Amino acid sequence: MRQIRALRIAAVAAGIALMATGCGATSKSSTGTESTGAAKPISGLQIMVPNTPGGGYDTTARAAAKVLDNEKIASNTEVFNLAGAGGTVGLARVVNEKGNGDLAMLMGLGVVGASYTNKSESKLTQTTPLARLIEEPGAIMVSKDSPYKTIDDLVKAWKADPASISVGGGSSPGGPDHLLPMQLAGAVGIDATKVNFVSYDGGGDLLPAILGNKLGFAASGAGEYLEQIKSGEVRVLATSGEKRLDGVDAPTLKESNIDLVFTNWRGVVAPPGISDEDKKSLIAAFEKMHESAGWKEALKTHSWTDAFITGDEFQTFLTDQDKRVADVLTKLGLA
Repeated sequence: MRQIRALRIAAVAAGIALMATGCGATSKSSTGTESTGAAKPISGLQIMVPNTPGGGYDTTARAAAKVLDNEKIASNTEVFNLAGAGGTVGLARVVNEKGNGDLAMLMGLGVVGASYTNKSESKLTQTTPLARLIEEPGAIMVSKDSPYKTIDDLVKAWKADPASISVGGGSSPGGPDHLLPMQLAGAVGIDATKVNFVSYDGGGDLLPAILGNKLGFAASGAGEYLEQIKSGEVRVLATSGEKRLDGVDAPTLKESNIDLVFTNWRGVVAPPGISDEDKKSLIAAFEKMHESAGWKEALKTHSWTDAFITGDEFQTFLTDQDKRVADVLTKLGLA
């Protein structure tokens, strides 16, 4: 973990806020179709998660793999984790696997920011965009033993002594778990230079810190902590979407008279240079997954918002996100 205390971080949060409010493995013919024209299930697909097990990327990847296999869109889909440097270790692996139509990576806004703040030579614009899958609001969370029972309790204590309250997030600077608390600080009148932000490499690493009451509060997507939220081990003080999250008994920030709405997104990319046939096969597989009853149930179960786009549309979106992040971080000397 590393502690971030700098005025320029506040500017990063403010600048990137504007953008915060998607198998080439086949049964190798190479993807294709039976002689009758019916599409075969893809096989041998590996979905890489670029951070630790238990986080948002991991949860999304495993939900997608389960639906792909259960709906017989794919068979024997494998999910594996390759954590490090805010997701950029995994990003480098994908970029270096040029032409590998059997590999995909689950990613999101956090990897976009980390690719610059970690000085990664690999960029998401080098990958093959497949599909944006979901978006979700953030959640302000504490352990069951926290003295803060409401968002008002937290804000009052935070404003009184910002540096004394550590704020945990499962992303690097420029990522969603970092942007949310920085924007929250600005919304409630706290000087960002006094915010004590602690970065963890994904929600899987962040969760023990929450449960162990090692943080004043955490900011992350609620979907990856639903089990602990439902059991009462984690208390949600507020969520950052326009509407309340189903199944989460907590107000929105807006309801709490805090003028802030923030959402994150996640999607899937493949290595550069995959064949047109593999690209079409992979996109078609995710399109079928998106239309399935199993995926609709996964969206409901994890309180995710459907934000599905594919191919060229996702590429345009990803290029825009990358440019916005790069421009802001470059101006601030962080890229």
